Amino acid sequence: MQVKQPQRRDARAIYERDVLPEVPVLLRVAQSLTSQPADANDLVQDTLLRAWRSLDTFDGRHPRSWLLTIMRNANYNNHRRRRPEPIDLTEATSRERRADEGLSAEDHVMRTELDDVVAGALSEVSEDFRKVIVLVDIDGLSYAEAAAYLGIPEGTVMSRLHRARRKIRDRVVSNRIALKEGSSA
Repeated sequence: MQVKQPQRRDARAIYERDVLPEVPVLLRVAQSLTSQPADANDLVQDTLLRAWRSLDTFDGRHPRSWLLTIMRNANYNNHRRRRPEPIDLTEATSRERRADEGLSAEDHVMRTELDDVVAGALSEVSEDFRKVIVLVDIDGLSYAEAAAYLGIPEGTVMSRLHRARRKIRDRVVSNRIALKEGSSA
């Protein structure tokens, strides 16, 4: 396969300066979008190749937003070709559980219950809300970056994030009340 070379003489310097530092962010976002690490790596690789091919269209501003847009389009094209696999929400909580190995048994049980409640609440919100929560709260993207990735206005990201957080918080609070009532019976 022949890779189209950018017209700029300094294309390599631009790529190294603007594209390569964003690879860790691209990988985090790709991992949240795919169910397999190999698929995430493939998506990042596809994004980087597309970025190289279209480097002559890059205006030099906001490389992360530009790359996330490329990734969104690549991911969309990949999903059109094959049916997407469901996201395993328990995988994220199991990673955090391994990080909590230094906790006491009681703290570990409390953390596990809270993780289960949050994962359950996250699975109950709509896919639009869940995407925003994952991109902003888990992957650490800014509102503008999440908006660019999702192809929606920044205000929509903020309102969806607010509503999603409120729904999750309400679920966690109602579950805590149910646990207290159950333990006092």
